[in-house]
Amino acid sequence: MSSPAGANPVLEVRALVTSFPAESGRVPVVDAVNLQLAEGETMALVGESGCGKSMTALSILRLVPKPGRIDAGEIRLDDRELRALSVPEMRRVRGSEISMIFQEPMTSLNPVMRVGDQVVEAIRLHESVSRAGARARTADLFRKTGIPDPEARLDAYPHQLSGGLKQRVMIAMALSTRPRVLIADEPTTALDVTIQAQILELLRDLQQEFGTAILLITHDLGIVNELADRVAVMYAGRIVEEGDRVDVLARAAHPYTQGLLRSIPALASQGERLSEIPGVVPPPGEWPAGCRFANRCSRVLDPCAAQAPQSSQVLGGHRVWCFAAEGEGRS
Repeated sequence: MSSPAGANPVLEVRALVTSFPAESGRVPVVDAVNLQLAEGETMALVGESGCGKSMTALSILRLVPKPGRIDAGEIRLDDRELRALSVPEMRRVRGSEISMIFQEPMTSLNPVMRVGDQVVEAIRLHESVSRAGARARTADLFRKTGIPDPEARLDAYPHQLSGGLKQRVMIAMALSTRPRVLIADEPTTALDVTIQAQILELLRDLQQEFGTAILLITHDLGIVNELADRVAVMYAGRIVEEGDRVDVLARAAHPYTQGLLRSIPALASQGERLSEIPGVVPPPGEWPAGCRFANRCSRVLDPCAAQAPQSSQVLGGHRVWCFAAEGEGRS
């Protein structure tokens, strides 16, 4: 995979494998994943629930919950291998140079600490700034993320805020240190469309001002179309299609990507039943030996059952891992 022409990757993930124990031994949930993210770029990582998107993000941050572990691969931030850093060194990187907007704000905030103090603490942990200065920046971030009466909300506890307000506090915290890389895991969950638009605009402003690279994890292809530069489609722990956003969305070659696009409500004619992909993502440990989408695919070929498809280049230049890819041209 490649970053935009002439751009060096600020974050590069190579052959990442993350596993959890099972009766049959350790089972990968992220399997040989490669990603590159350039300065000022947004890459969307898309796919159904259970395909490994969030675990990929947690692996990058070295926050895989036990008994999970990273078994193989490289995670490079510029010229540093993050897997080689000590726990204190990684803690300094996490939150200052790489931040994450977590999917579940209800479990990510300290319930006995005022939300403003939690953001202030994050700022002061990584920067030499007075408490008053950090508090003023926090109030400004609350305002930019659409939190009403931001000065008063600084002193609220998490239980006093709605789910949507807690999500906005988490976004403000992630942006507070102006990170080089921002991982946003479903950042607009529980937000109405007006606030969603404000958050997306805020992320764009952050990129323009600081050159922040964003890894956007989402199932919402409308947000992908609005914000992403490139798209990586994930299925059963592996990337199955990757490339420029316009090219992938306009000329999707993998049957799975095509199925995701057909299921978008906006593309359906009024009164027609929405298209759906039959079946569900198989759980780790039950993945087929060959193509992991084979048992749900309408274009399955003889090699699909036994062989893992290799990357091919398709019309338009993006890459797809599929024996039956449409518009295929072997690279």
